[in-house]
Amino acid sequence: MQAIGARGATASDIGRRLGVSKQAAGKTVDRLLALGYAERADDPADARRKLVHLTPRGYDALARSAAIFDELRAEWAATLGADRILDMETALRNVVPAETAFRLDATSWLGGA
Repeated sequence: MQAIGARGATASDIGRRLGVSKQAAGKTVDRLLALGYAERADDPADARRKLVHLTPRGYDALARSAAIFDELRAEWAATLGADRILDMETALRNVVPAETAFRLDATSWLGGA
């Protein structure tokens, strides 16, 4: 759902962001629509395109997942130490392509730390 982004995205955009085919992204979008986590709407800039947006249910799911991740991260920091967690996160950021247009950590995606 994070790949949809705060402004919405096309199935092609989502596929690129996730590193999967447009068809695979389309199947994922269809499932999110069926579950009520996302909806499709016309792109105001191009009537030929459809944008996928998160619904309030989708935003709620992201907020819940961010809270769970924060709890897990706190447990990891307590076990491994905050410095080791920061080192690991820095190392992981170094392997993420620079052209990635969105954050993969839900907390930051939702405007948190």
